[in-house]
Amino acid sequence: MVWFWVLVLFTANLKLGLAHIHGGEQPLAKINILQTTVALHESASISAEPVLLGLKGEDTEWITVNFVNPKPSLDDWVGVFSPAKFDPSACPPVNERKKQLPYICSAPIKYKYANESCSSYAKTGTASLRFQLINQRADFSFALFSGGLSDPILVAISNPISFTNPKAPLYPRLAQGKSWNEMTVTWTSGYDIDEAVPFVEWGRKGDLQVRSPAGTLTFKQNSMCGSPASTVGWRDPGFIHTSFLKDLWPNFVYMYRIGHLLYNGSVVWSKTYSFKSSPYPGQNSLQRVVIFGDMGKAERDGSNEYSDYQPGSLNTTDQLIRDLDNIDIVFHIGDLTYSNGYISQWDQFTAQVEPIASTVPYMIASGNHERDWPNSGSFYDTPDSGGECGVPAETMFYYPAENKAKFWYSTDYGLFHFCIADSEHDWREGSEQYGFIEQCLASVDRHRQPWLIFSAHRVLGYSSNDWYSQEGAYEEPMGRDGLQKLWQKYKVDIAFYGHVHNYERSCPIYQVRIANTERSSNLQCQTKSRDSCICYHNSYPV
Repeated sequence: MVWFWVLVLFTANLKLGLAHIHGGEQPLAKINILQTTVALHESASISAEPVLLGLKGEDTEWITVNFVNPKPSLDDWVGVFSPAKFDPSACPPVNERKKQLPYICSAPIKYKYANESCSSYAKTGTASLRFQLINQRADFSFALFSGGLSDPILVAISNPISFTNPKAPLYPRLAQGKSWNEMTVTWTSGYDIDEAVPFVEWGRKGDLQVRSPAGTLTFKQNSMCGSPASTVGWRDPGFIHTSFLKDLWPNFVYMYRIGHLLYNGSVVWSKTYSFKSSPYPGQNSLQRVVIFGDMGKAERDGSNEYSDYQPGSLNTTDQLIRDLDNIDIVFHIGDLTYSNGYISQWDQFTAQVEPIASTVPYMIASGNHERDWPNSGSFYDTPDSGGECGVPAETMFYYPAENKAKFWYSTDYGLFHFCIADSEHDWREGSEQYGFIEQCLASVDRHRQPWLIFSAHRVLGYSSNDWYSQEGAYEEPMGRDGLQKLWQKYKVDIAFYGHVHNYERSCPIYQVRIANTERSSNLQCQTKSRDSCICYHNSYPV
């Protein structure tokens, strides 16, 4: 008997209509930071404590910010800035003719309204806020603003605070390598290769540990395609390291920790983590796969009005962490962070998923909020990536593609063969990706791997989402025209998509007709019209 679980979670903002396109407005985009004016008040103050974070090796700390404003108002807010020091000399002119420099040219990494925890703030002018900070390779300062988000007026600046080692190696994320018995470890640090040598120390639990070297990548501001990623949203991403752990024995628990060998001979270590290696292809055992899309990130301290942007993000993350003992591999099929050009959010996302990604392979796909930007080579000319045009996603995470800029790949996990497509590049018949998809589907040995899975971010199959129904085709335009021939020819078992922020499933369909009218006690498929059908679960539409 073949045993497997496939757990499917589609999360994120549950707004309908065009929510699947935009996902709401990135909260940091609401701040008109370039228009900040300075009105430092001698009676206004803001301070943060503790000053030194991570004394016991923590990479996350709660801090308290106390502030006083002699002229308080309901729209006052506190921004968290990192690096701590504002440097107007590095800002491009707001007015080219007058060569006028803005006082602040980088958005904060998060913010809260001043009255969040004290309803009497508008009367007393005194309050405090709690923030959760993660180690992001630089110090932090806190700024008190009046004037709201659209017309910020800087009233007071706090003392800087910092983690004891801002450069520490953090937030490991695992991914399958190019073969079933290879695991990759990717992480972020502040160490360039001229400062320290990155590596992973690893081995089977209880055995002698070995060391494998890591490569180092980063990206620069001029790699961004447009604003805000190239302007107010830019923040140095640090250095991203990847090590390849090869020739793993199937089904074994491996221990690992990340190291940076400094040139004075000392080593900076991460915490110790573990993972279970993949089963041999075709192995008949319980194999538990979680597939979801469009999760985004949120703030545990309530910053950035997170409940209005990606309310399901923390719920989903926490449920995955609780269920981690029952999960073998995760696929996050596009729209990872919804950073939309605010690069600081990538650190916060990798910190959020670290308990998951450091323990099981965290495989990703490309979505519109990672890749799309006009005239950048994406299939769609929308500005959904906020000028990132795929660069952060391609650098921050490993995936076993032949070319990182072509976000399609295959991977094997036991009884499963996965073909991951890139809906943000041309997939139509005759394209390079179409050739890859056919080769991927054709290459599987169905005797060893009976489960052939296709996945992409946008719905290249069928969806009853209202935006698609307005188009009359119940699909991404041109989505299934050529692909359905391949799915039929190679007998794909299941296809998973994200993008539409709802849960739905379709009947087996080929060329807009139901291909299988069998009924079971749980599922009935009925033709709704020539172009669509409804699935019923226990007689309720789903």
